Amino acid sequence: MIVVLLGPPGCGKGTQGERLAAALGVPKISTGDVIRAAIKAETPLGLEARAYYDRGDLVPDPLILGIMREALAAPEQARGVILDGVVRTVPQAEGLAKVLEGLARPLDLVLLFEIADEELVKRLSGRTVCSACGTPATGRAPGELHAECKASPKGHFVRRKDDEPDAIRNRLEVYEQQTAPVIAWYRAHGDRLTAIDATGTMDVIEARVRRAAGIG
Repeated sequence: MIVVLLGPPGCGKGTQGERLAAALGVPKISTGDVIRAAIKAETPLGLEARAYYDRGDLVPDPLILGIMREALAAPEQARGVILDGVVRTVPQAEGLAKVLEGLARPLDLVLLFEIADEELVKRLSGRTVCSACGTPATGRAPGELHAECKASPKGHFVRRKDDEPDAIRNRLEVYEQQTAPVIAWYRAHGDRLTAIDATGTMDVIEARVRRAAGIG
C-alpha cells in the first residue's frame, strides 16, 4: 500500500504515519530521508543533490522526484510505503503521479489530517524546550526552571521563536495557500483522499487512520 500524508504542522501526521507504517509493515519516508540516503550512498542523483546542499540551495523538484523514483523502486519499498511531506505543491503531486505510473504502482490512499487552526496554535505554542540542555516539554511554562536539567547552571523552559502564536498562524497561512490546491488536485483526479479528524488522543486518531486504511 502506498499512502500520502497531508496535514498542517503540528497535526500529528508524523506520529500517525509511524503507527500506520508499523501496522502495515512498511517503511515511512520523507523527502529529506530519501535525499540524505542518496547523498550518503553517493548515487549520481545523490551527488547532484549534494551540490545544491553544499551551496545552501533548494533541491529542485525534478531532481527530488528522480531520487524518489529510485527509492520507490528499491526492494524494501516493494510492499508499500508511507510518504510524509513528499507532496506539498501541485507540481509535486503531478510529479509523484508520473513516477508511480512509470513504476506501474498505484497510489492507494491520501490521508488529509484536519484540525482547527486555533487548536493547532494552542497545541504548538504549548511546546517549550530547556534553554540549557534542549529537552523538549509540553505543559511547562516559559521561564519555569527545568529541575531535572543536567547542565550547570540548570536551564529554564523557553518557547522557540517559530512556536510563538503569530509565527504559528503565519506557518498555517502558508500551509493553506500551498495545500488547498493540492487537495483540490487529488479530488479532481479521483485518488482516495480521506479526511481524518486530527483531534483527540493519539489512540483515537490512530483508530480513525486504521479504518481509513482498511486495517483492523
